[in-house]
Amino acid sequence: MGLNREGGREGLFLLFATGCYISYIPVRILGKKKWSGAGLFGTIAAVPFWLLLPTEPWRYAVVLAAAIVAAVWVCGRAQKALGGHDDPRIVLDEVVGLWTALAFLPRTLPVLGMGFLFFRLLDSVKLPPYSWIDRVPGGIGIVGDDIGAAVIANLLVRLCLAYWPGLA
Repeated sequence: MGLNREGGREGLFLLFATGCYISYIPVRILGKKKWSGAGLFGTIAAVPFWLLLPTEPWRYAVVLAAAIVAAVWVCGRAQKALGGHDDPRIVLDEVVGLWTALAFLPRTLPVLGMGFLFFRLLDSVKLPPYSWIDRVPGGIGIVGDDIGAAVIANLLVRLCLAYWPGLA
């Protein structure tokens, strides 16, 4: 689906919310299911952009906060265009989720791998208390549960690094 089919500004929101429609690939193959694989595609798409984020902690924090606020707004608008809560084609929440899972950690391949795996696992199983945020309507519910999973993933990576500092 392109901008013309979705129409004007709503099409632009869908473009960003779906990772330039990358999330449509698994949804077309597997159907519009909760576990279509679209979230995995969105998380993979987040990696190269994470590498471009600032390395200074305060700049990273500013960019991450702005990205989360923008994601809440964009995902809320995309949800209205797609209908239904937390449509699997919306993957911008996975992008800011991965960035949160990796926030203020060393930029090494083991850290990226751990953050990626912990985030995907925790985002998929939706444990309380962050699973409750998913019930909030609109963009806050869509993005909020991913941020909750990402914070726990970040803490788990830190725990691993505390026990195995050589991974950093």
